[in-house]
Amino acid sequence: MSGSFVDRLCGIHAATIVPMRPDFAIDEEALAAHISRVTAVRGINGLLVNGHAGENFVLSLAEKRRVVEIARASSPMDCLIVSGVNHEASLEAAREAATLEEAGADGLLVFPPNSWALGHDDACVIAHHRWVRDATTVPLMLYCAPVDAGAMAYPRSVLEHLAGDLRVVAIKEGSWEVAAYEENVRLIRALRPDVRVLGSGDEHLLTSYIVGSAGSQVSLAAVVPELVVALWTAAEAGDWTQARAVHDKLYPLSVAVYRDAPGGRATARLKACLKLLGHLESDTLRPPQHAATAAEIGALSAALDVATGRA
Repeated sequence: MSGSFVDRLCGIHAATIVPMRPDFAIDEEALAAHISRVTAVRGINGLLVNGHAGENFVLSLAEKRRVVEIARASSPMDCLIVSGVNHEASLEAAREAATLEEAGADGLLVFPPNSWALGHDDACVIAHHRWVRDATTVPLMLYCAPVDAGAMAYPRSVLEHLAGDLRVVAIKEGSWEVAAYEENVRLIRALRPDVRVLGSGDEHLLTSYIVGSAGSQVSLAAVVPELVVALWTAAEAGDWTQARAVHDKLYPLSVAVYRDAPGGRATARLKACLKLLGHLESDTLRPPQHAATAAEIGALSAALDVATGRA
């Protein structure tokens, strides 16, 4: 696929996981196999690595670099690779961003530090992104956090300021709430129509595609990539009957992974799904997270039956 970063960002991009060995070390062989399998699916245009699904908050900088290197080596040459940048300290975020660019990332997605959920000065948000921008040369993406993630979700004034930076070319819109998604889409269209907004709330992909989206970076595409591509393809064609049919297959899985209590268990459940499908040998996560429980596995197995047509 040729074209600019922005053009190549359209469509479906899988947010991948990072397999771990029982001793909590990264299983590089399993990671390469995971990336190869996902990117072999027609319609998967790229990857988001070192995202939340990839446990970016518990990986060292050296490990994040290896993830990018393995992704680059294990995917097709034209696969667009975006790496997340997630660090509490701006100086370290800048160093991380520069390292991941050097490792081969085509673009960088700047995540809000988790501490911002408790509150922050808006000037800190702007400064944090500037540190990352000034340490790098590749295109940058913003992350709109879920509306229930405390102060991590940017207010309109901050989003306007961040989107005004011409280095920012796209937004992973993960508000996880339809009204907030549409408000942000309309804001960006009016302010920067050249910026791509990716509807990336796995539970309401269909709705975001109806409102308008350039594509998605989602972790469901690392589990059932064919289905997520099918949903996007139907939406792009304006075949909403087919899109709804695909959505109905995906919906129980999105609920079992992302919505069912307790919260914060998505990565564990994604790994459990891959293990249930025979794509992953070990579903180990780094502490304090633990592997999926029997109850979670039961719900995920039933949802996968619907998604894969085994029900």
